[in-house]
Amino acid sequence: MIRLAIQKSGRLNKGSLNLLTDCGISIENGEDQLKVSARNFPIEIFFLRNSDIPQYLKDGVVDLAIVGENLLKEKEVKLKVIEKLGFSSCRTSIAVPNNVQFNGIQDLDGKRIATSYPNTVNSFLKKNKIKADLHIINGSVEIAPNIGLADAICDIVSTGSTLFKNNLKEVIKIGDSQAVLVKGNKLNNEQLS
Repeated sequence: MIRLAIQKSGRLNKGSLNLLTDCGISIENGEDQLKVSARNFPIEIFFLRNSDIPQYLKDGVVDLAIVGENLLKEKEVKLKVIEKLGFSSCRTSIAVPNNVQFNGIQDLDGKRIATSYPNTVNSFLKKNKIKADLHIINGSVEIAPNIGLADAICDIVSTGSTLFKNNLKEVIKIGDSQAVLVKGNKLNNEQLS
């Protein structure tokens, strides 16, 4: 039996469930069930916290997972991407308050950046020879500039509406992301057939 991890809530959850349905895989997921078996296919679905999924794959607890490419980059885990799935597209971007004149990446030098993606931001800053202070926040980073906690943020952007609602503007795109199917290190090709 194949064990597949998907996000238990959030952007990737709905797209992942739709993909399973489109593939003809029938599951009943009662509220708060974290593990369910398909009725018509040898697969167990694990509903997990998004940030925990790479470790479950690495440890062999699950065989496959649907995650965002951005998470793999952030967690810096070496897992094999089997397929890009074409949903939950977004980008990792740096944003600043609307009233800030931003002339380029050098404007980040010496600034405070709030983010849930410290490894991604550190890698980007190092590559561009920028020194900035990171303030790590797990969610709702858009509020940080408005309360004086940071000069800029780095977060996932889909439509930009959350930035707009929080008086922020996107100034640098670090990278693109979408949902991908990845396999753990213990799953062999015969099991995938």
